[in-house]
Amino acid sequence: MTDKRQPSAHHAPLAEVKRWKFTPSAFVLILGIAVILGYAAGTRNDQIVAAVAPVFNIKVETGTLDLSSVQTTFQQLKANYDGSLDDTALIEGASKGLVAAAGDIHTEYFTQKEAEQFNSDLSGNIGGGIGAEVGMREEKPTIIGTLADTPAEKGGLKAGDVIISVNDEAVNGLTVDQVVQKIRGEIGTTVKLSYLRDDAVKEATLTRAEITSPSVTSKVDGDTGILTVARFNDDTGTQARAAAQELRNKNVKKIILDLRDNGGGTLEAAPALASLWLDDKVVVSERIGSRTIAEQRSSKNAILAGLPTVILVNGGTASASEIVAAALKEYGVASVVGEKTYGKGTVQTVVDVNNGAMLKVTIQRWYTPQGKNVDKKGITPDQIVELTKDDVNANRDPQLEAAKQRING
Repeated sequence: MTDKRQPSAHHAPLAEVKRWKFTPSAFVLILGIAVILGYAAGTRNDQIVAAVAPVFNIKVETGTLDLSSVQTTFQQLKANYDGSLDDTALIEGASKGLVAAAGDIHTEYFTQKEAEQFNSDLSGNIGGGIGAEVGMREEKPTIIGTLADTPAEKGGLKAGDVIISVNDEAVNGLTVDQVVQKIRGEIGTTVKLSYLRDDAVKEATLTRAEITSPSVTSKVDGDTGILTVARFNDDTGTQARAAAQELRNKNVKKIILDLRDNGGGTLEAAPALASLWLDDKVVVSERIGSRTIAEQRSSKNAILAGLPTVILVNGGTASASEIVAAALKEYGVASVVGEKTYGKGTVQTVVDVNNGAMLKVTIQRWYTPQGKNVDKKGITPDQIVELTKDDVNANRDPQLEAAKQRING
C-alpha cells in the first residue's frame, strides 16, 4: 500500500542495489599473496591485502577508528542522565550517526527491523495486509485501487472509498504511511475499516493475508499497451517480458511505459527491462572515479523493438528507472513525457553487520550510454506535463493523456 500519485512526493527513492559477488578462489588468492608478501617483506598482512585488493575491484579497509570520545560521551551520559537508558538503542544510534556523518543520503545504517522492512519493500512482499493502495485525495486517505484476489477486493472495497477509521480509531489528520501502518498487521488477524462511499458510511472487517505486490502490471487501451513498472527487483525482467509478450499477442501497435514514482531497485533489472526494446546494446556503465569497472548490456530478444514508445516519468522516477529512461531515449527508441526525474546516479550495495543490522553504502556511479551521470540533475522530459494536486483530487491524469496524444500524433 503506497501513495503512488502524490504529485509533491519528491521523496528519497528506494536504493538501487548492486550486490558484489566474491568467489572463494579470488579471496584465497588474495590472502595467499598477502601472506607470502608479508613474510617476504616484513609487512603486516592487512597492509598487503589493502594494496592487492584493488586489482580485483575489491575495496578493503583495515584501519580502526578512535572511539574513545564516544566512550567518554557514553560514560558521562550514563553517570548523569536522570532516567533509564537502552544500551542497544544507544549502539544503534551511534551507528546511525556514524554512517549519516558521511553526508550521503543514500548511505544508511538499518537496524534489524529496518533491514527486514527494506528487503520486504524491495521484494514487494509487505507481509500482512489487505491488498489495497491508499493515497491522499483532498487531504483524506482514500482507496486508490485493490489488487486482485485479496481481502480488500473480496471485502468489496473500491477506488474512491474514503477511510474514516481503522479499528474504530479515527484517521483524520494522519499521513498515508500512518494509515497504512494501522491497516497492516499479523497475517490471519482482522482489521476493521470504516469508510465513506457516496455519502454513506460503510464498514468492513477483513482478515489480513500475505500480500505480494507485483512489480509489473499491464493493460490494453485501444491499440496501445500500457506497461507499468512499480519497482525493480530480481523478478522484474521476467515479469516485464511476460507482460510484453502478452501485449504483443493482443496485437498492440504502441507502448506507454509508466515509470512514475518508481524509485528503483536492483541494478541488474534495468538492462533486463531495456532489453524489451534494445538488442545487444550497452544500457549502463559503472564507474569508480574515472575508471569503468563494468558495462551492462541488453539481451538479444527485443520483442517490443519497432513499436512507438513513450515513457512516463516524474519526480519520483529514480535510479534504475532513470537508467531505462535514459537508455531508451538516447538510442532514439522512445520519447519521455512528464516531469523532471529525481536524479540518482549512484549505486549502493548492502552489507550485513551485527545482529541482523545492515549497512547500505554508495560504492560507485552509473553512466548512460552517452556517458552522462544524472545524479542531482535528473532527466528532463521531451514534453513537460505536470500532475497537480487538483488533478489528483479530480482523478485526472494529464500526463497519461499527453502520452497518448504524443504516441498517436
